This record gives sequence, C-alpha cells and structure tokens, in this order.
Amino acid sequence: MYIGDYLGRRRIYSPDKLAIIDAGRPGEPGYTYAQLNERANRLANFLRNEVGVGKGDRVGIFARDSIEHLDLFFALSKLGAIHVAFNWRLHPQELARLCEDTTPKAIVYSDDFRLTIANLQASPASASITHYLHLEGPGVADSRLFADARDGSPADPVTCETLEAEDIAALLFTGGTTGLAKGAQISHRQIAWNTLNTVIHDVTHNDVYLNVFPMFHTGGLLVYTLPQVIFGGTTILTRQFDPAQVLDLIERYKVTVFGGVPTMYQMMTQAPNWATADLTSLRFCTSGGAPLPVPLVQKYTAEKGIRFKQGFGMTEFGPGIFALAPEDAIRKAGSIGRPNFFVDARIVDEENHPLPPGEVGELVLKGPSYCSGYWGNPEASIAAVDAEGWFHTGDLATCDEDWYFFIVDRLKDMFISGGENVYPAEIEAALYRHPAVHMCAVVGLPDPKWGEVGLVCVVRKPGAAVTAEELIAFLQNNLARYKVPRRVEFLDALPISAAGKILKRELREKFTTAP
Repeated sequence: MYIGDYLGRRRIYSPDKLAIIDAGRPGEPGYTYAQLNERANRLANFLRNEVGVGKGDRVGIFARDSIEHLDLFFALSKLGAIHVAFNWRLHPQELARLCEDTTPKAIVYSDDFRLTIANLQASPASASITHYLHLEGPGVADSRLFADARDGSPADPVTCETLEAEDIAALLFTGGTTGLAKGAQISHRQIAWNTLNTVIHDVTHNDVYLNVFPMFHTGGLLVYTLPQVIFGGTTILTRQFDPAQVLDLIERYKVTVFGGVPTMYQMMTQAPNWATADLTSLRFCTSGGAPLPVPLVQKYTAEKGIRFKQGFGMTEFGPGIFALAPEDAIRKAGSIGRPNFFVDARIVDEENHPLPPGEVGELVLKGPSYCSGYWGNPEASIAAVDAEGWFHTGDLATCDEDWYFFIVDRLKDMFISGGENVYPAEIEAALYRHPAVHMCAVVGLPDPKWGEVGLVCVVRKPGAAVTAEELIAFLQNNLARYKVPRRVEFLDALPISAAGKILKRELREKFTTAP
C-alpha cells in the first residue's frame, strides 16, 4: 500500500542507503532502509499477532529518543494503527489521564521511567493496556523486552490495504506538563503535504540530518525526520540534547542540516569544543520556536560560516509553515519569513477581519498540512477553525509590505500593564543585544497597582558582570518606559523543556509567590 508503508517504498527505491544512525546507543549503530523495513515488519507482526493491534488502534511510547521510536512508528503505520508518543516529563497522574483518554493497547517505555509506568500499571487508567514492552532494564511486572518481541517475530511484509490519506498516523500532544494536553491528530495526508513543503524549501536526497528534538514533539518526528525518510536521506538520532555531542556529531558525520531553537544555539556557543568544532559540512541550520537574536546569527556566521534558515511551525499545522532564507537573516531580522509553498497566512483582528501590513493581530493559517482536529475533543477541534476554514494559531503577529511575517508574541504570553499591551518577545530581543546576557526570559506577574508588571530572568555569560540596575537602564534606553520590567532576577539556568524551549510557566509560578 502506498500510504503508510513508508519503509516498504524505501526498501524498493534505496534498500542499501543508510537511513538512521542511533548516536544515543553505544557504538552509534547505523541501519539501512532495508534493515529498518525488516525491523518494522517484525514489530508489526508481533503487534498484530500477539497484541491484536489493528487499524485505528493506539500504542503508546514513554521513552527518550532511540531507533525504537521509529521502529514503533513505522510498524504502526504498516498496520494502519496510531503512534502515541507521551511527553516523558509528564507527572504519573497526567500520563494516567492521557492513557484513559487514548486507551492504548500497549505501552513501550525506557528504564528511566520504570517507576512512572509501575504507577500507571497499578491505576485504573491502565485498563486498556494488555502489553508492556521495555527497552532496557528489568521492567515492570509482566513486561516483555521490546527487542525480543520484535526480533522473535517473522519478517513477512505487513501493510494495511484499506488505509487512506485521512487516516490518523500519530497523536502529538499540544501542551506542556500541566492539565490534559490536547492530542493533535496527525494524518498521513498531513505528513505528505508537510514533506512536500519541506522538500520544496529545504532537503535533498543526500542530506544528513541531526535530530535533537524529542520524538514526542513535532520537531522530533515531523520537521525533518519523516521527510528525510520519505526522501531517502540519513538521520542521526540523539538520546537528548547535549551541546558538546552535537558539535562532535556534526563534524564526524559531515551533517548537512541541523535544526534547533535559540536556547540550543546559545548553549552550543558555551560548549567546551565550540572553538575547535568544524561545522563546514552544514549547508544550513534552521531555527524556530522564538526569534533568533541577531548577535547570535552574527557570531555563528563570523566564527563558523553558518547560514541560518529561520522559520515557524506548530504541532497542529505543518509543522513546516514559514521559512526565512539565509540571505534575509540580517535584513529581515526577527522575521519567521514567508509562508511555505502550500500554506496560506493572514493577520486578522478580533472580529476576524484581515489587517493590512504593519498592524498587529492574530496569525491564521489555511492549507492541506493542517491536522485533523484534536483526539476526543470535538469542541476544541471546532473552535480552532473559523467558518472560512482558517486555523487560529493564538499567536500575535504582523507582516510587512513584502509579505514577511513577524511573530510579536503568544496571546498567552502578552501581559497588560497599566492598560498597555506588553510583548515579552520584544523585551527579550532588546536584552539579547546586551553583551552580558547569555539567556533571558520575560514574564508578567500580578501587581496591585498596574495589573501586571514584567519580570526579567537572566543567565549571564560566563565571566560577565552586570547588575539589575544596569539592565533596567539598558532597557530604558531601548524601549518605551511602560515596556520596561520592574524587576530582574539572575539565575544559574533557565528551566528548559525537552524540546529546548524556555518554560515560562515555571518562572511565573516560582516568582509569583516569591518575595
């Protein structure tokens, strides 16, 4: 079947091409497309014959990145079943609630999270789960080793002949680590159109991509990893982001494409091997999640000759939505670029009327790479899309006369101080121009007089000295007075998610109650 059996097709076109290198494993084993296809067939046979997984069934995974994540995804695609990757930062109770919601037939997990899985196994939320597969370690009661289950099954080809483009391939959860996250339904149609957008703008048949995003995140599964498989490239997996390891892998494997978020790029410049790392194999780096500070772009360009493609994506749409060409990185600094080929975008006001260039409003999107709504949540699915079919992102943005778009901030991150809208992203962009600032985040805190006031959390560069008063004065010289935060806190590190984004919610919680 041409839909879903991605590896079956690659087995025909490029069986001996190196597909995956698992750099999180000892010896960094590599797998060709033929080997990857065989592994997926064996696992699919096990899941079908011994677990009873069929079209539309769910199987969950609670593990750090590894080749087994892809084994599971491709095996389930062959069966027409649904891959459910859970955020391994979840509290056991949150995992239990998501399992109640998605009712997986089996759970795959790594030893890091054995206690979480044991708690799940003992709760009523596990009622749908008949099999537990562990990747290493002793495992919880009645578990079976994932490798034994896979390798002990026949390698007969598996495919779902009734699978169609609108069938769901995966659930990716749009939420952090609080409340019940919404499961975006990723269809095979969305995967195909996202791949086409990615190929048009980015990848070639011979690219080597290094993935540092977790597979429970759209960045890990969909930004380049799946397009690379469909297009026949090579992908390197890491267990989790490590700046020194990243620099080493780029040099040793002659990586041509790397993607990260600004915090990752900041951290790489502080790695012990930054000065000696040879990054000349890179065709370009991509950055998303937040505007890439201009001084950081200039540092990478001057010291490593790196060309940056900046962009913007989200779980529900794409995720390849916008791209900014390397030649525009400075000229259009702060822009997410223009919409990708098969994406339409506009800025609208509160009444859903299109706004002209230069006006701030909500970014809305339309195109065939939109997801199929939210799992088990028809109300949220309907609310996300207006009557004309535009998906409302919740992002405040603007565009210029040349159709370059700029994210102003998230609606939820914007705060109102003394009746004025304040956008933390604008303040952070100014802060990154200060030579002592390594990383920063701005959040709004409750205030009895002004409603909310800004708090700056700063990590200083090694050896740099700057006071709170100096940073406030610096901002006063660069921003309107009402935008300038009233308070600065210096931290050794900012709370960072597994996807490399700053967890502003934790900062708000930490300092809302702090004196």
